[in-house]
Amino acid sequence: MEPPASPRRVTIVDVARHAQVSTTAVSKVLRNAYGASPEMRAKVRRAIDELGYRPLAAARGMRGRTYTIGVMLPDIRNPFFPEILDGITGCLEDTDYQVLLGPGCNGEKEELRVTEAMIDRGMDGLVLVAPVSSRDRLDHVASVLPTVVVGRHGHSPVYDTVVDDDAAGAALVVEHLAGLGHRRIAHFEHHETDPTRTAEMPNAQRADGYRRAMRNLGLDAETDVVSTTYTQQGGYLGAKELLARALRPTAVFAGADIVAMGVLEAVDEAGLSVPGDLSVAGYDNTTFAALGPISLTSVDQAGREIGRNAARLLLERIADRGKPSVQVKLSPTLVERRTTARPGA
Repeated sequence: MEPPASPRRVTIVDVARHAQVSTTAVSKVLRNAYGASPEMRAKVRRAIDELGYRPLAAARGMRGRTYTIGVMLPDIRNPFFPEILDGITGCLEDTDYQVLLGPGCNGEKEELRVTEAMIDRGMDGLVLVAPVSSRDRLDHVASVLPTVVVGRHGHSPVYDTVVDDDAAGAALVVEHLAGLGHRRIAHFEHHETDPTRTAEMPNAQRADGYRRAMRNLGLDAETDVVSTTYTQQGGYLGAKELLARALRPTAVFAGADIVAMGVLEAVDEAGLSVPGDLSVAGYDNTTFAALGPISLTSVDQAGREIGRNAARLLLERIADRGKPSVQVKLSPTLVERRTTARPGA
């Protein structure tokens, strides 16, 4: 007994016959091209819905566009990045574009593999979130496909950027903690050695903002930076180091909420309390920061607004590859919660 034949894919010819129009008319509707009347568009759209027609992305790419956008996320475990993704997908909701994700895994080799795969698959544009690749590599990618880079403070003539004012956000945290009476305020930075990334990445900007704010408040002698990683494990290990000291800080500015979670874990493990023994502030204002049992003071850098701006700029660059590059810088705000209080409170 022969296996049943696979159902045949509906083609543009089937749509044309069903709508009783030419294939040229169907093509115009699919491309949203000039020359198709509202009545014609309605007939074709109705036929597409009734037949369940789906255009092949590869075929659309041969005609100029695939209507797919690649988004590279450095770490899918970090709860801040879905906020950016929500902003991107929300901006594209009323368009024909679909988003495909690729994990960059916080490494140049992995980013190279992901971006090349997206280019090879004919995507119309890329949003690269906090990429660690070199400037030359980013320039090369942007010369091949319209690109928007999120979370890199450098300027480029070939790609647009969306960033948070990370130095200002760090100052908000330091000023808040100093206003509560803290002087020994430690900061957890993401360890970085590449000079370009040191100048451009958010973690470096936040560390610089922390140092500058401490100096401006006359607390330069109390500056205390712990180099770790922007992960929960990094925060945990950094906090273990701080808590083992004879003279502990009274407050910690973790460079990201995910780092702050590791700090909270280490403090609890040591039998200490937050904020009684240690005030803790994060950065990103992720969804779990607002959870009642956590109630983490954090800097809100408006992740969804970052994503919306990235998608808007990418659509503009897809429409006009030669337009001057743009940098959007958003102003952060501080959300005060229960993990920060006066020393010993």
